Amino acid sequence: MKKLFLTCITVIGLTGLMTGHAQEVGTFSIATLNVDGLPQKIFVVKVNADGPGGGGSVRIGTYLQKRGYDMVFMQEDFNYHEELTVPLEDDYQIDSWSGDVGVDGHQIDFLHLQNHRFECDGLMGAWKNGITLTSVSRTPWTANFGKFSHALDEMVTKGFRRYELTLKDGQQVVVYNMHMDAGDTADEREGKDSLDRDARLKQWNQLRDDILTRLDTRPVIVVGDLNSYYCRDQIKSNFIDEIDATGRATVYDAWVELQNGGKYPAPVDGIVCCETDGNILESGEVLDKVLYINPINGTEIQAVSYQLDTTGFQHDGKMLGDHYPVSVTFQIGSKKPAGIETVESSKLIVDSYYNLQGQRIDGHARGIVIERNGEKTHKRIIK
Repeated sequence: MKKLFLTCITVIGLTGLMTGHAQEVGTFSIATLNVDGLPQKIFVVKVNADGPGGGGSVRIGTYLQKRGYDMVFMQEDFNYHEELTVPLEDDYQIDSWSGDVGVDGHQIDFLHLQNHRFECDGLMGAWKNGITLTSVSRTPWTANFGKFSHALDEMVTKGFRRYELTLKDGQQVVVYNMHMDAGDTADEREGKDSLDRDARLKQWNQLRDDILTRLDTRPVIVVGDLNSYYCRDQIKSNFIDEIDATGRATVYDAWVELQNGGKYPAPVDGIVCCETDGNILESGEVLDKVLYINPINGTEIQAVSYQLDTTGFQHDGKMLGDHYPVSVTFQIGSKKPAGIETVESSKLIVDSYYNLQGQRIDGHARGIVIERNGEKTHKRIIK
């Protein structure tokens, strides 16, 4: 009883001293969208017969312009780039287009077609006027699978683009946009997608290593058509946990935080077919994700809203493309605000203590007690 009384006094005292130094924060929005811009055929192979085409791409660009996201990152921007981006030109700065896929304008050795690869990645970024691009780099995946099958991933130069951006208020962020290896639904249903999953695992590892190599004090956002579900791909163990384990940064998934109660779906053994209407699982997970990484002792961001637009992204009752847009609004500040921070109880151990550096000390060691309130959350002092 004495310990609890003294602890409460300590909490109240420190709170009174510390909350006055909290820093103001700003917000920005980011969206990711596979724009389904493949042509209907590549050579004689049917690729995207029911895709949006030119007219549908104009509608997608108009949709994005009306939504007014601060930043939008796209995948499969191949053959309808002009139609897609013209509606955005007045309000956005637009990334460099890497080209289309098809016969016209490409040198193709038809006698050795198995060796051909289009040099385009289909990745595209656009950011509102007033946001400044410092640098952008393009990196191809070192592993792919599927030349004339398994979603034809080896026919184009998939990979990721890395953007260094300065927001209107001067805050800086790093964004990775990417398109990972896909698979055929039939293969997934029959359990024949192991080589696709192996390729994606190597891509997750390549992405992880690139992020860690270039990590500094700026927050990092990972967006794109990742073609990955937690139930079938080793995202948690090979990407999130590996980065967390370095002690240099912490990784979050906006959907997991805001839509799934902070819980990552568990991997499932055996055949895993996740594709349903619009690639949406019953759990609400989709292939398109927004993850973010806060460097230790650096600028931090926090996802405050998440939306999968299943109603607005339509024309005549049909989807404009084959993926719904995912958008997230972030709060950003130069550092953690001092004072009391609310933490979900599921992430803490009951009867844990924290020292003034925010390090948890289990048991009854000296520190600041974590109090449970009626909303089943804990509050802790952070320095």
